[in-house]
Amino acid sequence: MSRRLLAVSVSAAAVVLHAGPAVTALPPVRRHLPALNGAGRPGTVALTLDDGPDPRSTPHFLRSLARLGIPATFFVLGGMAARSPGLLRRIHEEGHEIGVHGWTHRSHLRMSPGRVHGELARTAELILGACGAPPRWFRPPYGVLSAGSLVAAARLGLRPVLWSAWGRDWEAGATTATVLAHLRAGGIRGGATLLLHDSDCAAVPGSWGSALGALTSIVGDGERQGLRFARMSDHLRWGERRPGVPDAGPPPGTAAKVTSADRG
Repeated sequence: MSRRLLAVSVSAAAVVLHAGPAVTALPPVRRHLPALNGAGRPGTVALTLDDGPDPRSTPHFLRSLARLGIPATFFVLGGMAARSPGLLRRIHEEGHEIGVHGWTHRSHLRMSPGRVHGELARTAELILGACGAPPRWFRPPYGVLSAGSLVAAARLGLRPVLWSAWGRDWEAGATTATVLAHLRAGGIRGGATLLLHDSDCAAVPGSWGSALGALTSIVGDGERQGLRFARMSDHLRWGERRPGVPDAGPPPGTAAKVTSADRG
């Protein structure tokens, strides 16, 4: 083999290795990977919110979640959280779980492994400093993983998780009705992980309103099926429990802290 052909082959192999995990963003592939797809306990549903915290929109979601009496898992961007540390703390103090979405909303396929690790580590450190608890979960921007994503997550003790149904609330023309239709098509059912966005920082301006408007109906769908909305760590059983051992509930420090004053 000529040196030039060898170099091309090595380069091609490197590209495949780097981009290979991105195939999990495709729903037909992800459905065969239940842990990555967010397939959790049959009696629970996980509501997840990406791209915040955003002072323009996240407080509206927090008030609605308090009124509905359900917890959510917020996958935050470090750059957004650094501008609103008080809002990040409020999310934690109101009983919701916080995961890492990255520092910027940039595809990891366009970043070096070192840059990916730096962004995730910086965001995780910010969450720990603001909330006093390390994050457990990681979801990449656009749901696209790279080899660098997986290596960085493993080194930082973060577990990657995507979703089983999304509302496509980031699209131009999204409405509460379209968000509900997309989620119901994907399945608002036991074991599902649902994806919405509490910020429009990487989407059409004002698009978060369609997601906010859908919350009451989403919860109603779940309640009619006798389902419980849970934080990701409870939904996906952070740490394996032995068969036959009763569920001990949410991990320490994540019990809901919704008061009557919050329900306004």
